[in-house]
Amino acid sequence: MNPIRSRFRVLRQLTAFALTAVLLLTATTAFGAVHPAVASVAPGELSAPEKQLAADIKPETIREVVAALSADDMQGRGTAQPGGDKAANYLAERFAKLNLKPLGVKNSYLQPIKFKDTELLPETSFVFSDQTLKLGAEFVPTPPASGDENVSGPLHFIAYGMVLSALKRNDVAGLNLQGKIVVMLEGPPGNVSKDSWKKAHAQLSILKGLVGAGVAGIVFMSHGREEHPYAETADYLVRRQVDRADSKDMPAELPPFLSVSDAAADKLFAKSGTTRAEALAQAEAEGFKPIDLKQTAKIKVKYKKGSGVGNNVIGLMEGSDPNLKNEAVVFSAHYDAYGMTADNRIYHGAADNGLGVGELMVVAEAFSRAAIKPKRSIIFMAVTGEEYGGLGSDYWVQNPTWKIKQTAADLNLDGMGTEVYGPVKVVVGYGAEHSSLGKTLEEVAGAEGLKVIPDPMPDEKSFYRSDHYFFVKKGIPGIMLMGAPEGDTKVWTDRMKQWEKTDYHQPTDTIRPEWNWEGPRMIAEVMAIMGLRVANEEKMPAWLASSPFNRERGTNAEAPPEP
Repeated sequence: MNPIRSRFRVLRQLTAFALTAVLLLTATTAFGAVHPAVASVAPGELSAPEKQLAADIKPETIREVVAALSADDMQGRGTAQPGGDKAANYLAERFAKLNLKPLGVKNSYLQPIKFKDTELLPETSFVFSDQTLKLGAEFVPTPPASGDENVSGPLHFIAYGMVLSALKRNDVAGLNLQGKIVVMLEGPPGNVSKDSWKKAHAQLSILKGLVGAGVAGIVFMSHGREEHPYAETADYLVRRQVDRADSKDMPAELPPFLSVSDAAADKLFAKSGTTRAEALAQAEAEGFKPIDLKQTAKIKVKYKKGSGVGNNVIGLMEGSDPNLKNEAVVFSAHYDAYGMTADNRIYHGAADNGLGVGELMVVAEAFSRAAIKPKRSIIFMAVTGEEYGGLGSDYWVQNPTWKIKQTAADLNLDGMGTEVYGPVKVVVGYGAEHSSLGKTLEEVAGAEGLKVIPDPMPDEKSFYRSDHYFFVKKGIPGIMLMGAPEGDTKVWTDRMKQWEKTDYHQPTDTIRPEWNWEGPRMIAEVMAIMGLRVANEEKMPAWLASSPFNRERGTNAEAPPEP
């Protein structure tokens, strides 16, 4: 699962700046729907076919697939890299052994996608006076990137860059911005609510104004209230960046955008007569005036650009009903991780998302053993490019290998690995509040003796962060599950948050001896039974009237963007 979701691409949620900067080109409305708790449904019982399907969910299969995908020879399953190709072929071979029909292109399991990538070169530099900042440790270029840059100009601190009479602010008063490199803070200020800042598109307006005024560069420093610290942001931004080959490039006239660490910001203020702490205090007060940092900087951004092809891997189990087999239920999971770096560090991606792919594969295995096939067809889809913004799933819904209007639902297997903490007794259904899939989840969970709870970490906005969301935006009901053990919710959410700090999207995301494989087995079982019920129901899942995503399948209308 990507915490920094796309859209945009990889860093849109990691830093709000990446989102608002991309919006320099395409303004959108940012709002968040209030998600009511899913109504409870009385527990039922599993049918005989459902019990048999559950019995065929083998934890050994999940473990085998996770071990294979996270092995060193898979080289981190990078999108459009050799390791990604090897993983795709491995999954295609397993689909073939299960006698799934190819649903890629040219009678294969593969749907090729053309990608382009960029990597920062060591020549990238930020120099001022006698200081040369260290790439990654002290500064990093941030989206949007229009290509190689080489600019220079005097440095000025402009707080939030606001010009707003209602707040008695003109952060650029008396400053000719043409040719200046401005050092600034990402809003909102401490006395302005985040919601009102978003509704006013304030950051977008400020950035547009600065670009229009001819600044030579924009440097963001921290005010201490950011959701993600500089080190975390920089860790993602110095990595290889991937996008679809057909995505639009940023206009060449955009100046370079950078972020700096606190230590680097101290150096920026060293000759100004004002400390960084003093400048931060002034930035929150009325009547702020720009601060001349009395240094001239030179910024060089240099990229290595490349291209390649990655693949979605897609298999089909044809339904048994002469009419309903023309409709399909999709099971999805992304198989990509961050690949391998130039210095041979491997991003193994065992939990994210080796587990999800293992669960997908064991569901396919169980369906292939079923004596009575489901009425609707079942599509098993292992997608690439999720870590860079759901690129593979987005490509499929725009270039489907099955009729999009006859795609019943997407059941997505992705997560943070919480299902390995112990036998799963608690389930969160991301997207359950938007469609009849929520009721299906409640009924299956009730029959399994599981408790369905609301999202315990709504601020992470997980609903918007994985492949199901691209189906949802195309009018197809979708859901993703998170499983957890019984007991105090805070215990397992704290454990997950600690793992996020140390191992999430890092080379250390590997299989651990303490993993309990019964948990992933249960998540796969719940998803399989949900899929079977959806496949056998008379009608396809329906949107709830209250959902902002309620519309016809396959429509091109813009879905409400993630908040």
